[in-house]
Amino acid sequence: MSGNLANEPARVIEMFRKMLLIRAFEEAAGEAFHAGYVRGSVHQYIGEESIAVGVCANLRDDDYLTSNHRGHGHSIAKGADPRAMMLELFGRVGGTSDGKGGSMHIADFSVGMLGANGVIADNCTMSVGAAQAIRLLGEDRIVVNFIGDGGINRGPFMEALNWAKVYELPVLFMCENNQIAATTTTRLVTAGEGIAGRAASFGMPATTIDGNDLFEVDRTVSRAVAEIRAGGGPQLIEAMTYRLRGHFAHDAAGYREPAEVEAALGREPIARTEAWLVENGVTADEINKLRAEIDGKIAAYVDEAMNAPWPDGYLAFTDVQDVGAPSYPGAGQ
Repeated sequence: MSGNLANEPARVIEMFRKMLLIRAFEEAAGEAFHAGYVRGSVHQYIGEESIAVGVCANLRDDDYLTSNHRGHGHSIAKGADPRAMMLELFGRVGGTSDGKGGSMHIADFSVGMLGANGVIADNCTMSVGAAQAIRLLGEDRIVVNFIGDGGINRGPFMEALNWAKVYELPVLFMCENNQIAATTTTRLVTAGEGIAGRAASFGMPATTIDGNDLFEVDRTVSRAVAEIRAGGGPQLIEAMTYRLRGHFAHDAAGYREPAEVEAALGREPIARTEAWLVENGVTADEINKLRAEIDGKIAAYVDEAMNAPWPDGYLAFTDVQDVGAPSYPGAGQ
């Protein structure tokens, strides 16, 4: 790995810490799901952490982000509170959406996280809508839209690319190509020049990078964000990566060859970043201490979530409209 980030060791350590936080959160979320404490589903971000961290390290607090069903890592990288996120997964009081959104609908408007989305590629059109609002308000914020490789074959992706380019909107489409769309090898069902080629066909600048290289992600996104914020219009970055778990927590991923997974383990981002830190003077004891600190925090969040109260029933009737005065049992009590 090489680039400007190599000259900022303190920043590398902070980004590594956030990558470890995402990994620990996802491991704990999967365990809680298997134990029956988390309802719905859990799609783990394990093996892709350098993309979310490398992207969000180049965003301002007031920039926006939209996500897909695999949104925990994006949310943590953008600044969402992992404690509140764990409460949300458990459906408890204090969750980011009062326990009503769960894993696939994590949102935290206070840090610009506009929400994860279980409808494949629907967040693309949401991001373009947010970017259109930015343009109308005359602001210099930008929107980052995270989409997986499976989503690029759905209509909303093409619709969003077209609209974003026609109006030169401040959007970065960040495609995390983990090479498997749910259980199908993406390249077998994708015609033409691939993901970057789709963007290029709309006249949009597109770049393909190694998404497991934190330094390359940081360097490429830094340039793209600066250009977009300066009014240069939308761009797409395709970050090549590999999810180390199945499509969701119960998926044993038997459709993958063991040798393929083994090879991916040798390229995974946390180990690569850790190796750079060790080569540049960070001791194994320092790294182990950091891991232990993060693991302890996540374990405490899980314990708290298991014992937190359930939301009052009347909350099910809130957040369903923003016009008029909603009426629901227990209102005002």
